[in-house]
This record gives sequence, structure tokens and C-alpha cells, in this order.
Amino acid sequence: MIVLTDPPNMAALFARAAVTARGRGGDLPDTHLARTGVTVDPAQLADYAAVCRFPLADALPVTFPHVLTFPLQVALMADRSFPLALPGLVHVRNRITVNRPIGVDEALDLEVWADRFATHRSGATVDLVASVRSRGDEVWRGRSTYLARGAAAPDGAPEADVEVPVGEVERVAARWRVPDGAGRRYAKVSGDVNPIHLSGLTAKAFGFKRAIAHGMWVKARALAALSGRLPDAVSVDVGFRKPLFLPSTVTLATEQRDGGWDLAVRNEKSGVEHVVSVIRPV
Repeated sequence: MIVLTDPPNMAALFARAAVTARGRGGDLPDTHLARTGVTVDPAQLADYAAVCRFPLADALPVTFPHVLTFPLQVALMADRSFPLALPGLVHVRNRITVNRPIGVDEALDLEVWADRFATHRSGATVDLVASVRSRGDEVWRGRSTYLARGAAAPDGAPEADVEVPVGEVERVAARWRVPDGAGRRYAKVSGDVNPIHLSGLTAKAFGFKRAIAHGMWVKARALAALSGRLPDAVSVDVGFRKPLFLPSTVTLATEQRDGGWDLAVRNEKSGVEHVVSVIRPV
């Protein structure tokens, strides 16, 4: 395990990943990256809550630990030993388990590693696993599945597991206008400066007709709409089905089910599903 004393510089990592994108390959590294005794910056938390529409509270939003661990993910993927090129990677599934509410003033130990290199009809996927501990106990775990279009997984790799078993969800609970600058606003508070989210020009370089919203912003915005109605210990499984191009108008549909919720974020005009989620108590 490699323990970092400071948070990685995200802009520098994305730049390095772009320069070293060509010629990658091989198996996943067995490297674990960690930071210990991490405390939350109140200003960053307030800005994140504002962008995602979470109310300020004594406990962290369920998605905020992803922001804390994401720089470690990027550091792992930017390293030359990582087999897939970071620029243009698309987040296709995210699973979070919250074992208990995490206080905003807790000191947290973070750890990230790569897992499950898999084949996909459009290329290859890899999972980045993140664990957050407080006083020795795991309080949060995330699993992010990223797709590299056109890439190849090693021989014998399993098939990608990207489908979320969501039920019928038809009741529209909210309507959002997602502006052109939504990707830049979320990038500022999260550090996720993947160029596919920042502008139409940079997104086109990776095969997208316009910039696309961050999947984790859409997930957070949907969960913020359910604030006060989620279990304290909860699992949130989200599938990012189709890119949400910026700007767009979308609807949030929700259905209470099995002590939790199923939800879907869809384009208001076409009905295309951008995000589906299954939320259940743990």
C-alpha cells in the first residue's frame, strides 16, 4: 500500500494521463493508494451541497465520500502501469454502500484499488473500489465501473456487469433544466476535470457531439431530491445508461419499493433514460 500525505493534483494527473495515453495495456496493477486522517473542507462541502442541491447537515451527503476518494482513483489510473487510457473513460455504473451516517468533522482513512477487468460490447471496463474508514471501521464503500471504448480486456476476462435491476418507474417527481455549464460547475467542486464534461469542443475530441454531465452529479442530484427519506444505512446502485448532453431538460421519476426507492432520470422530450437507480436499506 502507498500512503499519500497530500491530495493528488487532479489537473496535473489528467495532463499526465493524456500525454501517456498511447501504448497502454497489460493487466491491472495491484497497487493500493491511501490517505489517512483526512478531514472535510467545510467550504468545499458547502459548495458541493449547493451544486448538487443537498441540504447542509451534520452528516455528509451519501455521495460526498466519492469526491474524497476520486483523486486517489485518478492517481491510480494516471499512472503508466494502469492498462487503460484515462482521458475519455466513461462512468457506466456506480455502487455505494453507507454503513452509517458519517459526521462532517470525522477524520477518515481512504483507500482505493483497481478490480475486475472485464469485456464489454463497446470495449473494456474496470472497477475502481474505494473504502472509507473511521476509527478502524468501514463506514462507506464505493465501486465505480469505467468503460474504455475500443479497448480490449485480457484473454479470459469476465463479461462486464453494468446492468442495474431497476423496476418500473413512471411517477414524475421533478423536472430539471440542466444548463450548459453544469459540467464545469461540478468539476470545480469535485475535481473531476475529465474533458468530456467541460465543453463541446473537448468532448468532441473523444467522440461526443456535446459535453455530457458527470454521472456522479446526476446521481447526487437525484439523491438530494430524496433528502430526509433515505435509510441511515443504505446501498445505492446506479446505472449510467445514456449520456446526458448539455444543455438538456430531464425528469426525475421515483417509486418507493422494498423499504427504499427505484428511480430514473430521463430526457423530457425523448424519454431516453440517462440514469436508473435502486436504493435499498442495508
